[in-house]
Amino acid sequence: MVDIRTCSFCGGPIEPGTGKMFVKKDGSIFYFCSSKCQNNQRLGRVPRRVAWTKAGRKALGKE
Repeated sequence: MVDIRTCSFCGGPIEPGTGKMFVKKDGSIFYFCSSKCQNNQRLGRVPRRVAWTKAGRKALGKE
């Protein structure tokens, strides 16, 4: 059974065969569901301050 991964930025599910895996030089692994999430991470944005992420919705009291 293939496990469903979660996006490192938005927290959404990533279906098998989709998304990107990014490995830093120090060995930490990030999974991204879309280029939108990957670019926001690269720009240094914090998921808590972005309203459409799971962490952002929780910080705003929506969930």
